[in-house]
Amino acid sequence: MPDPQAPQSSDPLSPENLKLALKAFNKRLRLNRLDDESRLGHGAMTAGGRSGIVAISPPHQYPKAVWDELVKMGKIKYVGHGLYESLNPT
Repeated sequence: MPDPQAPQSSDPLSPENLKLALKAFNKRLRLNRLDDESRLGHGAMTAGGRSGIVAISPPHQYPKAVWDELVKMGKIKYVGHGLYESLNPT
């Protein structure tokens, strides 16, 4: 069964693929933040911890050209060492 988040057309820079890639990126970022916030070690008497995760490596289902195009479009920001940051607050 094919992955529903994988690129559908042969052109990786098509608007549909860019939209799917950005959606996959934001989902991975949210899940990483949630995982970090739900870990043990935050104080029991506090409201919980805030995640310090602001950048992640993008999903490998999409080529680097897709992420470079999203940077050019101003949707994400390259912060170095293969990490990207979302410019939309989530």
